[in-house]
Amino acid sequence: MRATLSRPGASPLTPVWPDARGTRLRLLAPEDVEAERRFFNDLSLNSRHQRFHVGLRELSPALLTLLTEVDQQRHRAWIVEQLGAPTPTFIADARFVSDAAEPGRAEFALAVADAWQGRGLGRRLLAHLQADARAQGVHTLFGEVLAENRRMLALMRDAGMRLQPHPADGWLIRGIWTAPD
Repeated sequence: MRATLSRPGASPLTPVWPDARGTRLRLLAPEDVEAERRFFNDLSLNSRHQRFHVGLRELSPALLTLLTEVDQQRHRAWIVEQLGAPTPTFIADARFVSDAAEPGRAEFALAVADAWQGRGLGRRLLAHLQADARAQGVHTLFGEVLAENRRMLALMRDAGMRLQPHPADGWLIRGIWTAPD
């Protein structure tokens, strides 16, 4: 079974999590501001800390704008949503932002709703980000993870990323993936 895709330019995501029915992967759209806010608000404090590296209680208007006003070229943002909910309900957010000075290099970020963690969704989304980044001309994808976030470090390692200490912050580990030639 394949997840439903609703935006032009999207590529298929073959779900590997057990209850993928009723979900779809698509690019974030301008009308998704409130759904993105709800997604953040529904994350546990620990999941927020793992994603943003600080204890955010709420998204500031500036951060919400940064997360939702994306051009889908330099800043690509994908969401997985549950279908059939009365309002759009996101269960994951995965994105990368290309470096303006070096467009072939991009930083990625990934968050999965607490109830969906541990089901393989993050692993599949990271593989999707790698494929999408490569299709967009990105040859190096990197992410910065708290050193205590063992699950994300394992996910990055399994995705073929080279892990190394962050050069300026001892609390962070940097994962770097280089697209094969």
